[in-house]
Amino acid sequence: MNVDALVPNDPRVEHKFLPVGDYTYHYLKATPNTKPKATVVLAHGWPDIGMGWRYQVPYLLSLGLEVIVLDMLGYGQTSSPDSVSEYTLKSMASHVAAVIKANTDQSVILGGHDWGSVFVWRMAMYYPDLTRAVFGFCVPYFQASPDTDTLEKVVQLLPNFQYQLSNRAGAVEAAVGDSPANLVAFMNGMFGGTTPEGEPVFDPEHGIHADRLARIGASPLLNQEMLDFYVEEYSRHGLRGPCNWYRMWELNSEDELAFARDHVDFKFKVPAMIVMAQKDPYLPPHLADGMENYFAAGLKKEVMDSSHWTLLEKPEECNKYIGDFITGVLAEGSKL
Repeated sequence: MNVDALVPNDPRVEHKFLPVGDYTYHYLKATPNTKPKATVVLAHGWPDIGMGWRYQVPYLLSLGLEVIVLDMLGYGQTSSPDSVSEYTLKSMASHVAAVIKANTDQSVILGGHDWGSVFVWRMAMYYPDLTRAVFGFCVPYFQASPDTDTLEKVVQLLPNFQYQLSNRAGAVEAAVGDSPANLVAFMNGMFGGTTPEGEPVFDPEHGIHADRLARIGASPLLNQEMLDFYVEEYSRHGLRGPCNWYRMWELNSEDELAFARDHVDFKFKVPAMIVMAQKDPYLPPHLADGMENYFAAGLKKEVMDSSHWTLLEKPEECNKYIGDFITGVLAEGSKL
C-alpha cells in the first residue's frame, strides 16, 4: 500500500485551535497552493481521532480542496467535558458550525466515519445552509422514532448493538483505567490486534473483554509511530469523554423527535453518499436499506469489501469513492 498519508507533526497541515463557548476545538487544516475549489470538513468516530483520516487528507489536498479534520468533543486536543449533556449531536453541531464559519464563508462538504457519520448526517440536518454535500462511511442515517428513543429499544431491534450498553455503563473506562499498558493494549485491540489465540479485545455482543488486554498483540493498522501518537492523544483526557457519546441516545432522540415535529416529511436536499463495509460486524450493509428515501437530491450507495476500519484498511478504494463523489458535486455546482 503506497497511499500517501499524514504523519504526526506533518508540515502539510496546521494545528488550529478555536474557542467555542466554554470549550476549545482542535483541528487540522490543510490548504492547497491555489484557491480552494471547496472546503471538506471531516469527523472521526470511536475510538479514533482526527488522524483517522490521514490517508484521505493528502489526496483531497491534491484535488485542490481545503481540508479541516476535527478532533471531536472529548477527543485529542479538543476539550473533554465530563457532563453527558454537552455531547448531544445538536449541541456539537453548533460547535462545528462555529469552526466552519471561522474558516470559510461558503457551504462545505461534510464527511464522517462511524460516530463521525452519525454526526455529519445531523450536521447537515440542523445546518443545511452550511452544507454543500455530505458523505459517510459505515453508519447510515436513521430517522428518529418513538420506537428507538432509548438505547435499550435499539438493542432489542439490533442485538449486535449490545456493546453500546456496555460502553455507556463505563466498562471500557473501568477496564483501561489509568494504566498506560492497558491503553496501549486497548488501542492495538480496537484496531485489529488479537490475542495469540485470535480473540478480539472487543466484540458487538459483549463489548470490551478486560481479561484479554494483557495478551493483545500489535495492530495491523497502526504502526509504532501512529500507535504512540494515539496513546499520547488519549492520555490527555482518558476515555470518559469519548464514551460519553454512548450516553446521549435519549437526549439526541428528544432533539430529533422535536425536529421531526417541526419538519414533517423532512428530506436532505444536498447530494449524499453512504459507503458501508461488507465485513463490519457492528454495522452490516443492510442497515442502509431504505436510506435513500430521506434524500431529495439522490443518495449514492456503495458497499466495500472491508472491515469497519475502511479508511485505514482500504484507503485507496475509499479515496476513489470520495474523489468521484466530490468531483460530481463540484461539476454539478459549476452548472448552477
